[in-house]
Amino acid sequence: MNYKVYLYVIFTMLSAFALSGINFDKIIKKNKALEARIIVMLLSFIMGYLVTNFVADFLGASRII
Repeated sequence: MNYKVYLYVIFTMLSAFALSGINFDKIIKKNKALEARIIVMLLSFIMGYLVTNFVADFLGASRII
């Protein structure tokens, strides 16, 4: 299970990098930069968690076959 910690870190950083390419200025109100950063951070954690669990389950299922 130690590999999951590494996967969490890698995929969270990768999702943060991917989300940095999205322009949130049109969605977020003016003078709300802190709130936009919090949203990006939370989305990064959520995406990192989901992708890590998918990859871990996929690797676990592929061992069965």
